[in-house]
Amino acid sequence: MHLTRLIADALGVITISLVTISGLIGFLCILYSFYFRSHIRTQGYNRLGYFSGPWIIRIVFILFAIWWGLGEILRLEFLRQEGRVLHTLNLKWQDIVCKCYIMSNLGFTEPCLFLTLVFLLRASLQKTESGPLNKNWNMKTVMFVLLCCFPVFALQMTVVLFGHHFKSHMHSYFFRFTFKNQDDDIARCCYPLMSTILLGTFAIVLTLYMFWLGRRILSLVISKGLQKRVLILIISVSSFFALRVALLGLSILLKPGDTLFEVIAFVAFLSLLSCAGLGICMLVYFPIADSLALKKLQDDEDRRRIIEEYNDTQSLIVNQGPLDNISGRNSIASLKQGSISFRTMERDDNDRSGAFVELSLFSPSQHSTPIGSPQFSGWPMLPSAPP
Repeated sequence: MHLTRLIADALGVITISLVTISGLIGFLCILYSFYFRSHIRTQGYNRLGYFSGPWIIRIVFILFAIWWGLGEILRLEFLRQEGRVLHTLNLKWQDIVCKCYIMSNLGFTEPCLFLTLVFLLRASLQKTESGPLNKNWNMKTVMFVLLCCFPVFALQMTVVLFGHHFKSHMHSYFFRFTFKNQDDDIARCCYPLMSTILLGTFAIVLTLYMFWLGRRILSLVISKGLQKRVLILIISVSSFFALRVALLGLSILLKPGDTLFEVIAFVAFLSLLSCAGLGICMLVYFPIADSLALKKLQDDEDRRRIIEEYNDTQSLIVNQGPLDNISGRNSIASLKQGSISFRTMERDDNDRSGAFVELSLFSPSQHSTPIGSPQFSGWPMLPSAPP
């Protein structure tokens, strides 16, 4: 018994540590999302606004993960040992805590995590007008997640509130929420089989939909890196969620408080923690990091292009002959204004349309071409007046 308690305490400490670390990472990702959105809006990079569109749903996904982790901490036997937080509660209140854990985690946060992840994947297939760029998309998606989760939550609540009426007709492990040992004053949380069946049915339906969704996404994605990322996300999330449901179902064959039960419950916790962590990395952190890297690459390219054009203009002025003093002075004056520079091309007697005005990119001017007009290498200069 002493070894069993030592293992349970060790797994409890590891669980609390992992939940704390994942919560800190999630909080940093929330700050990262706010930074990305404010950076785009203040710097005027509206072209990257599509990647910041589902920012509220990303934050909601992280909040669901944090909420789920707190529920997993309340389940631990580690907190029910003598001298610890939940030991001050009597057996009735410990039983209520376990029932609230079933409704909160198995009935609400786990389905909401899976649903939010699916909606984030689905956002990439939606049109611009109705997708993440729509200002109402985030709130509508939150409402859809809650509505889709409500049937599972209602069924889990029914199992918790009215399950004791069916104990006489079915085996006890179908509706067993706590296990009380006669040797100590502790009510250990269990996973009732009926709750696991409901969660497993929901997981099967949503997994099939996610595979269909992933197939559509992969048919549209060109980048092999993104294809690999989508495949890893879908396969890993489906596998981890299925593993958790299988382990929760297997736990009914074991007595809560035993070493094997604690190990199985811990592995089930790790599987969903990995699922949530992978979702945060793939759907929150990587899109933001890729967008900021793209913006930096674009800024470097624009800076390099401006420097090259400036060097070309300088070399053009230096190479002008002594007979072009007047036009040279005009070019230097034009360069100082930062608007346009002139380039005269050789022309023969048959073609007198070879002179062009080349626009520089240092600053816009009144001579710039209107938006939407075709792009030319320069403007044709007016022919000089006959002598």
